[in-house]
Amino acid sequence: MVSYGLRKPRKNLMRNLTYILTLIVLVGCSGEQSTGLDEDVLKEKKYNWRLVTSWPKNYPGLGMAPERIADLVEEMSNGQMTITVYGAEEQVPAFGVFDAVSSGSHQMGHSGGYFWKGKVPAAQFFTSVPFGLTADEINAWVYRGGGLELWREIYQPFNIYPIPAGNTGTQMFGWFNKEINSLADIKGLKMRIPGIGGEVLKEAGGIPVTLPGGELFTALQTGVIDATEWVGPYNDLTFGFHQAAKYYYYPGWHEPGPMLELLINLDAWNSLPKHLQVIIETASKAVNQDMLDEYLARNNQALTELVDVHGVELRRLPDDVIEEFRLISNKILDDLAKDDENIAKVYESYKNFKKDVSEYHKISEDAFVEARNK
Repeated sequence: MVSYGLRKPRKNLMRNLTYILTLIVLVGCSGEQSTGLDEDVLKEKKYNWRLVTSWPKNYPGLGMAPERIADLVEEMSNGQMTITVYGAEEQVPAFGVFDAVSSGSHQMGHSGGYFWKGKVPAAQFFTSVPFGLTADEINAWVYRGGGLELWREIYQPFNIYPIPAGNTGTQMFGWFNKEINSLADIKGLKMRIPGIGGEVLKEAGGIPVTLPGGELFTALQTGVIDATEWVGPYNDLTFGFHQAAKYYYYPGWHEPGPMLELLINLDAWNSLPKHLQVIIETASKAVNQDMLDEYLARNNQALTELVDVHGVELRRLPDDVIEEFRLISNKILDDLAKDDENIAKVYESYKNFKKDVSEYHKISEDAFVEARNK
């Protein structure tokens, strides 16, 4: 009886231990299988995102850049990710792109950072500032000079991940219904001009106005504005500005190399598998260069048509006007840096890079172009 009584608890104990070990093994196997399934699901999961823009749907250059990104992403991901692109006003207003992406109502957007100067003043440096970096220079600063890290730092509080996504190259100053012979002609001038360029115009006595591209022709034609900048000959011809204004002024001191941005909701970005993040970054980088190539290839053909066919009067701004704009611009930038910590940090990096690259350009690009064009 005693022997039997001892064996029974021992037998029960062994049975319980076996049961527990079996459970442990099953749970472990289940965990391994679950992890594998999660990875497989992530690789096979389909992503259907919406992208809103500040440009008219399928507009040459600006509007086609996000379309090209979407096409490349779908092709490179073998259809795992599709992006539907919406033009300005189709789902959100032209200047509502930042808020739409920040809130997560749309996963992606395509626009220009200087439109958000009221929310993120430092964002203007990642589009263009007067007398600033050219297209090649801003690409170098962003990708190789620390600019991209600063850009993502100042957008992070808004739950946005920015990626460079296009550049038009140096723009024209714009379209005018009267000649600009001196600073006196700037006084009271109502001109569509965004960003810090608009602040410079204001200090010079003009009245800056911010309007989306789709409203510019009517505003110029009806006298709501006296002048407008947009992009350059390639895009300006498509909008027909030559039918609403007589004079076409250069140089585009206000936008020497405006970079555009692909905005991605940060939560949505972090939810993507790594390979899709790499595909989006790669597609955007390709389109960033492709867009610049497109404008460089098309602008002079369009300018020739504007002048020779449509009789547009091409004019250069007087040197004293340009110089005054430069002085005003430098003061505005210095004042902004004193009042805003983010601007101070970004401006310091931007200014130092510009100084460094400009020194080399004196004996490289600048010297060569001067020699070539003699």
